[in-house]
Amino acid sequence: MNLLVTGGAGFIGSNFIRHVIDRSEICRLVNLDCLTYAGHLANLDGIHGIHPRYAFEQVDLRNKEEVCRVVRQHEITHVVHLAAESHVDRSIAAPADFISTNITGTFNLLEACRGAWSDAPHATARFVHVSTDEVYGSLGAHDPAFTESTPCAPNSPYSASKAGADMLVRSYHHTYGLPVVTTRCSNNYGPNQFPEKLIPVVIQSVLGRQNVPVYGDGMHVRDWLYVGDHCQALWCVLTTGAAGETYNIGGSNERANLHLVQVICDLIDEIQPAAGGNSRSLISFVPDRPGHDRRYAINAGKIQFELGWTPAHTLETGLRETVSWYLQNQDWLHAVTTTTTTF
Repeated sequence: MNLLVTGGAGFIGSNFIRHVIDRSEICRLVNLDCLTYAGHLANLDGIHGIHPRYAFEQVDLRNKEEVCRVVRQHEITHVVHLAAESHVDRSIAAPADFISTNITGTFNLLEACRGAWSDAPHATARFVHVSTDEVYGSLGAHDPAFTESTPCAPNSPYSASKAGADMLVRSYHHTYGLPVVTTRCSNNYGPNQFPEKLIPVVIQSVLGRQNVPVYGDGMHVRDWLYVGDHCQALWCVLTTGAAGETYNIGGSNERANLHLVQVICDLIDEIQPAAGGNSRSLISFVPDRPGHDRRYAINAGKIQFELGWTPAHTLETGLRETVSWYLQNQDWLHAVTTTTTTF
């Protein structure tokens, strides 16, 4: 397996590379990343520039010629496509980057693989396209969880761009026979997540004894998936998933944002008590963002029954590991934010 991981210097990508780099199936692992604000080679300390199976290509997916070069030069046989603009707030403020990266970038990668694999077919080739539960839209409080047959109904520029990429990937299987698989995951959390997402924002706000912002009434519900469990699921899909199929990946951990924030505050107070007292007192409600989906929930029965994957972490165990990691790695956080402006 010559494996290409796009976005490998980002949050999920770097965790995935650590998860698979030493597996016997890997002959070469190529990390393609253009190193935007959310991609940092510090996430791959101990691997980048050191591991004999690892190679790095600083390439923008929007550069079709360079993407084709990487796929052919490294004789890529498998792809895990994680590179994407992914922050909803940023997509509302500046949607153009989401369209060009998530749709055009995916198109360029599909074309590169179609050309290379047509010229040099590989019996077990796979293209895993990593998407999001946000493409399904919003659920009511008592609606059943999303399944793979739930129609796409995206409500933000981010989710619309991912849904568009999903449709492109599907078309390349049905039109060209490209061996693609799509995954749609719930909200990831864990080590190395860039501090613009909810959980690291809460942790850093509490540590700085600053207000902890919560949108609206705090009752927006998400399903939470520990990044290590997601990496294991992606490996299962890459190695045993059926071409042309879609697999939902969820943590079976639905929580309202306010309740999640309260748990994090309590964990920090337990692990690293602060002189300021009860951290829940820092919670501050802020105006809701436009088009904020009320609830997401994932039915992950298909991947569990067909591929045998189940998450190893409960939300409680995953959050404890995550909070502890951030408390112990403040130098990392300083390094990845000192030259970056976040929303």
